[in-house]
Amino acid sequence: MSKSQSTLHQDPHAIRDTREKNLEVAIGRQVRDLRKRQRMTGADLAGRAGLSVGMLSKIENGVISPSLNTIQTLAHALRVPLVQLFSGYEEERGCMHVKAGEGVEIERAGTRAGHQYNLLGHIGSNNSGVVVEPYLITLDSESDRFPTFQHEGMELLYMLEGVVDYRHGDKRYLLKPGDSLLFDADAPHGPEEIAQLPARYLSIITYPQQK
Repeated sequence: MSKSQSTLHQDPHAIRDTREKNLEVAIGRQVRDLRKRQRMTGADLAGRAGLSVGMLSKIENGVISPSLNTIQTLAHALRVPLVQLFSGYEEERGCMHVKAGEGVEIERAGTRAGHQYNLLGHIGSNNSGVVVEPYLITLDSESDRFPTFQHEGMELLYMLEGVVDYRHGDKRYLLKPGDSLLFDADAPHGPEEIAQLPARYLSIITYPQQK
């Protein structure tokens, strides 16, 4: 792979602005910052929003939880979209730790061909718009070739043990430990031939989150 091909545009070390984990404090800070940016006093904004100065002060300091109607009124008075008042809030980000040997064994289409699937984690609804399903797949002497998987999304295989002749579309790839295969999962794919047992590999499937 050339240098130009290997350059990624996303900087994994870029740090976003620190966000507030308390919703009331996050809204209050946004209201105060927007008010000051527009060179308004607390009395000016309170008058425009139909609030008392004391109530506005409590909102800006995050000591009360304003109603949605009050937030909407403040957004209108500040001439910003409603969602902007929530922009400083840090939502909880999902994370799941699965200890060695504790992946949940589940049924998938390949299990009828003797393939063992251990799900290594699952995060449901999230802001990324993407669902990720990581599996540890084990093939043994009871396993058959099963070249007719086909589903939406992308899939990454990473070979851990054994040797598998893997089919994707009309091509075949000999996968040995340390090899990986990234492909469009909408094409028919699966082990064409199990050359060395036991065989174990990671299968990481990604697809769009359902709206």
